[in-house]
Amino acid sequence: MGFLKNFLKTNYRDGAVPSGVSSFRNLSEDELEAHMAIARYGDFTLTDAVRPSYNLEVVPRTGYRHEWYVDQETGARIPVLMASVSREKLFDTFLSLLDPLGETVDVVLETSHDKNNGQHTDLYREQIDMPVLQSILYDFEDLLLDDGCCGIAILNPRKPMEVQLDEHKLLFVYGKENADCELALKDNQIQCVENMRFITEAEHVHSSSDELHERFEQLCYQLGIES
Repeated sequence: MGFLKNFLKTNYRDGAVPSGVSSFRNLSEDELEAHMAIARYGDFTLTDAVRPSYNLEVVPRTGYRHEWYVDQETGARIPVLMASVSREKLFDTFLSLLDPLGETVDVVLETSHDKNNGQHTDLYREQIDMPVLQSILYDFEDLLLDDGCCGIAILNPRKPMEVQLDEHKLLFVYGKENADCELALKDNQIQCVENMRFITEAEHVHSSSDELHERFEQLCYQLGIES
């Protein structure tokens, strides 16, 4: 039952069941466990954090596309790079996107541990030196990749620019001066595919565990964040 306990902690989020009927609804425990055990689709490997719908409405793949974030209050349009990267390259690609942010940055941890219906809490740490931050991130690579209830954003409000590794383990770059980040994606063999769909655009499930929640608390402590 350990697997089902893990599964029952997951959340359907981001418009995950547009038809109103989950593809997981009538599965047996064996069918569910077999699906959740699949991590590789072609040459793409998922982390443990998230799994696609049982009917594979969106098949995970590597690539990035250009998007826009529109501020609802001001109407300002901010360019966004949105990327999906296979597990073996994901952490290194994330770190390479941090280089253009500068030597001193702010950190936001996003947690949905013990939350329901997609709710989450943002925890802030301002003004941390990039080498110190990167050292801490290396120590918590397992958490950042495999916890479907943990996301992290690194930002420099003076640029302004933000790099995010979200709960789905997708990468986002927010900001107008994103040319160096786009070059970093290409250097990591991430190709631009403007019509690609991401796992968030269909039903999907998140996974976490008590052990990963404890690791999250340790990361908060290392960053000097009150959790």
